[in-house]
Amino acid sequence: MGNLESVLWYLLGGTRGGPLRARILRLLRERPLNRNQLAKRLDVDYKTVQHHLEVMNENKVVHSSGDEYGAVYLPTPAMRDSWDTFEQIVDQLDDLEDDPLPGDDDAPGGSD
Repeated sequence: MGNLESVLWYLLGGTRGGPLRARILRLLRERPLNRNQLAKRLDVDYKTVQHHLEVMNENKVVHSSGDEYGAVYLPTPAMRDSWDTFEQIVDQLDDLEDDPLPGDDDAPGGSD
């Protein structure tokens, strides 16, 4: 498993913010956006977007261009090169959400 793949598993599957981070990355792949634009497009709080961008920036998944307030964000070259890996991870996480875990109350034969 490559280093970026491990980072993506952590960022997307190991934390509660994974689904939102995936949505942010997909938007940034289309075009660079600033924090305010992302917050509006995702219908989430500005501070939430700011937090997720900082985490992804620290992990070298996104980078910014421009001054702090109006800075636009975009995927790093390494992230762009690993886009297929990103999509595979998101697909696997989606599959996990669809499959109940053993003992899940909603699973057939699960506890009542």
